[in-house]
Amino acid sequence: MRVLLFLLDTFFFFLVAAALLRAWMNHLRVPMQAQPGRFVMAITDWLVQPLRRVLPAVIAKGRIDGASLVAAVLLALVHAALWLLIASGGEVPWAAVPVLGLRFLVRDLLQGLMLLLIVYAILSWVQPRSPVMGLLDRLCSPIVAPVRRVVPLVGGVDLSVLVVIIALQVGLMLLG
Repeated sequence: MRVLLFLLDTFFFFLVAAALLRAWMNHLRVPMQAQPGRFVMAITDWLVQPLRRVLPAVIAKGRIDGASLVAAVLLALVHAALWLLIASGGEVPWAAVPVLGLRFLVRDLLQGLMLLLIVYAILSWVQPRSPVMGLLDRLCSPIVAPVRRVVPLVGGVDLSVLVVIIALQVGLMLLG
């Protein structure tokens, strides 16, 4: 059963993280024609496009991509319901679904940010002139910039990404 729950968590992490990344990229006005935009759109279009037709235009296509955010919430709720169904042996305590769904959504958000920042940090050390660094910098800068203003350079090294990763890890620990 633990293996099945792990596979379920992994599958839904990718779906929820892709929907959240799509919303973040749209918010930052990052072109979706390049990677990872095409990949994110390919795995989320099946849910986001119908939501754009159903939701009011102000929510679905505003400055904040409401359809992608609603997709992430719906996926987190489905994840919670399936997880409870498997973990409880068939009896789903429906009152627990929204709470667990919110927990899964926040966990996926924190883990996705951490993954994005780890890739950003590694590439900044190994291949700082990589074509993908511009995209990663654009995605990560709004998260890291407030910390950069507070944390000084240490020996010419920017530790702000490390500080944010540690904060995200603490958030995951507090989440449980």
